[in-house]
Amino acid sequence: MLGMVLAAGAGRRLRPYTDTLPKALVPVDGDTTIMDISLRNLAAVDLRDIVIIVGYQAQAVHDRKAEFERRYGVRLTLVHNDKAEEWNNAYSLWCARDHFAEGALLVNGDTVHPESVEKTLLAAPATSDILLAVDNVKPLADEEMKVTLSAEGHLDRITKLMDPALAYGEYIGATLIRPAAAERLADALRATFERDPQLYYEDGYAEMVARGEQIAVAPIGEVAWVEVDNHDDLAKAREIACRY
Repeated sequence: MLGMVLAAGAGRRLRPYTDTLPKALVPVDGDTTIMDISLRNLAAVDLRDIVIIVGYQAQAVHDRKAEFERRYGVRLTLVHNDKAEEWNNAYSLWCARDHFAEGALLVNGDTVHPESVEKTLLAAPATSDILLAVDNVKPLADEEMKVTLSAEGHLDRITKLMDPALAYGEYIGATLIRPAAAERLADALRATFERDPQLYYEDGYAEMVARGEQIAVAPIGEVAWVEVDNHDDLAKAREIACRY
């Protein structure tokens, strides 16, 4: 199984940091970047072969590749998204489709969380080919990627466009993709961005559910984490990153 980091986005709401850096390389604890935390977490669960999907300011990741490999004892493969500044991340994740067949633990490159999230996903029973890490503790608002569950406890809906009061919890940007899901996920992602290139990869999960797939969720418990979209999120990330 591979580690996988989705780090192609521009992060325009984090300017001026992202004038010259992808969001994943914004520091959150001294010189420690969001990418450092992602790679450290994956290495901590012994996922040493890691694919990073790059796009916006990709050269900055290329420039640090050797340093990251030495620091965390990992082997990095960089996959380039040629439409990172035009299309949303359904296409971005599809760009790494050739690597899904090995299985992957995917993390969003803008999420700061502890390694307990990766451990939760890897320890969960294999009840489906795709498993989503979900926070069902924190209060929800409009911006979060919210999920509801079926009566059987599998994913029913995943969208930001949902009344928070109806949601089971928030998808935190970490997914275990088992090898058997590879072709079906790639096909669902393709259908998603061909329908609308501005859709998210989570809309690809919704497409799979609409096709009759079962996608499981794993509650992460009471965990300090944040998705870094703006400067308020960055301030929170800097408060919590030093605790890991």
